[in-house]
Amino acid sequence: MRISFRLLQSSTQQIFRDLKIPVFEAGQPEYERLIATSNRLFRFSRPDCVVQPETADHVRNIIKEARSKNLDLTIKCNGHSYAGHSTAFKGVSLDLRRMNQVKLDMGSTTKIVTMDAGCQWGHVYGTLINGGHDGFIINGGRCPTVGVSGFILGGGLSPFTRSFGMGCDTLAEATMVTADGDLVTVGETDDPRSKEGRLFWALRGAGGGNFGVVVQMKLKVKKLQNRFRTVVAGRYQWFPEGGFSDKVIATMNDFYTATWPNNITIDSTWMCDLRNGNSSDGIRFTMAFDGTKSKYESVIDEHIQHEDLNVQLKRRALPEKSTRFLYETLVNQWLEETERAYPTNKSYELYSSFIFKNDSRETIEKVTGIIRDLMAEFRRIFPGEQVNFLVTWIHSGGKATEKKPTESAFFWREAVFHTYITIEWMDKWMERDMRRFLAKTKKKLRPLSLNGEAAFVNFPDRDFPAKFYERAYFGDNCDELRRVKEIWDKDNFFKFAQGVRRPGDPAEDADDIDEELKTDKLANEQWEHYRTSNVTKDLQQMAQWF
Repeated sequence: MRISFRLLQSSTQQIFRDLKIPVFEAGQPEYERLIATSNRLFRFSRPDCVVQPETADHVRNIIKEARSKNLDLTIKCNGHSYAGHSTAFKGVSLDLRRMNQVKLDMGSTTKIVTMDAGCQWGHVYGTLINGGHDGFIINGGRCPTVGVSGFILGGGLSPFTRSFGMGCDTLAEATMVTADGDLVTVGETDDPRSKEGRLFWALRGAGGGNFGVVVQMKLKVKKLQNRFRTVVAGRYQWFPEGGFSDKVIATMNDFYTATWPNNITIDSTWMCDLRNGNSSDGIRFTMAFDGTKSKYESVIDEHIQHEDLNVQLKRRALPEKSTRFLYETLVNQWLEETERAYPTNKSYELYSSFIFKNDSRETIEKVTGIIRDLMAEFRRIFPGEQVNFLVTWIHSGGKATEKKPTESAFFWREAVFHTYITIEWMDKWMERDMRRFLAKTKKKLRPLSLNGEAAFVNFPDRDFPAKFYERAYFGDNCDELRRVKEIWDKDNFFKFAQGVRRPGDPAEDADDIDEELKTDKLANEQWEHYRTSNVTKDLQQMAQWF
């Protein structure tokens, strides 16, 4: 049984200090900044300390010490987790944000960017921007504030996934600290039957925190197809007159079942925002096209028959150099998502995800019909409340479908849309109602997801029953992932609520309860730890340490 950090002798903290590893504890201003979270469901999360390694050797020493003392260890790579998997509620928060060096090598035939695990995509894109490398793309996240490690390890959906595959498909090499404190490097040149090759396979889609702490990655830089080195990009928010009429729904069904060329990505978010008296529902589109404006317009003309939407999608898009797209346009396109991740955001949020193909119009029609009905119900039962219901369709498919599901840990290669639900509210008393509504949404949509189960590990649902989440995230790759887990973490040191289990490990069913009954449960548990551990006993121990 693991013990809380506050019960350890002060020698553990002193070891970190002697190794010049920054350590922060409750009562220090820096600690408060480091544990700040944007999702108020996790507002009382209070790890016993935060350590911020600056080198791989720091990480090795932290893991060795934590393992020798049987400490809870939570890995944070400078992004955010929809399910709070990178938020430490006790023990040690291993915060990699100081490991943020990026090196771009554009001199060789295979152009490579080397990234430390604590980077955000904004850091990485900056190497192309500052170097003036128009026409080249790093296959990373839509939001500049997304952490690079979690993105790649979970598969990674890029604005250019349709052109170049999943983000993890461009991974060339990864360096990881194991549970034994060893530093290993694995890559595409490893024999896929070796333990190193199997680890490299697993790191491409199994999510973070399962096998060790990845400290560095190397990605291949990709080149745009068009010779003008431009991206046609834009954003349009459509609030159709009359709301989601039959004509609008038919247009969206056409949109989702169209056979789009691989060089275009159009994401869409259905919005039912009741905050600040908003009275209309709409759909936000974000567009990215590898080509010229004239070719972009011809693609829109071919696939969008609705006259007004056709005009607006063409009017609200501009051709620009790829560096400007990375510097400015991505930020503007995904501003709401970026702001939602900032600690200054003070809302409560729940998420769930689904995966759809587009070869069955019948299925798509069922999905869009369900969403329309749910949004009408949401608006009817929560009038005047500060609540928000979003359904975001991330456009994938294309090149990502060309690999077999077993070629990497990312299994759902058939996906054309990764769709995630966001439920957001401002008053804590609304949690029960929001949980009830999301549970109803999932009950209706889950049977229509691939295999009646599929979800995307980078858009995790904290409330997935323990016996189902591995199948939902990893499909038929579950068994091999468990075998890789046993090779690299046989004692299950890296363990969290939705981690890869070892062969034979049972599902822990303690949290498999009705979702509505989870109302305030997490906050209460955090509060008890906050009140009894951090406020009282940590202050007493801090007096001894100093």
